[in-house]
Amino acid sequence: MEDINKVACTMHEIFNPDKVNYGAYGDTGHHLHFHLVPKYKDGYEWGGVFAMNPGVKTLSEEAYQEMVEKYREVLAE
Repeated sequence: MEDINKVACTMHEIFNPDKVNYGAYGDTGHHLHFHLVPKYKDGYEWGGVFAMNPGVKTLSEEAYQEMVEKYREVLAE
């Protein structure tokens, strides 16, 4: 849980969400994994659970890499 909290704090630092939704799953993958989803007031799905595959926005490979680098920088501190 320490690692999950560290990533959630990093998410707050990078994206400044109003809150982060946590989802823990282990149904068909036979392992426990977490989804951390930044949420914004008056934004998509505010006040409700998050959709697993909403299909609303897909980032380019470059945009994903930029996001990964931001996480790496902050987590390395």
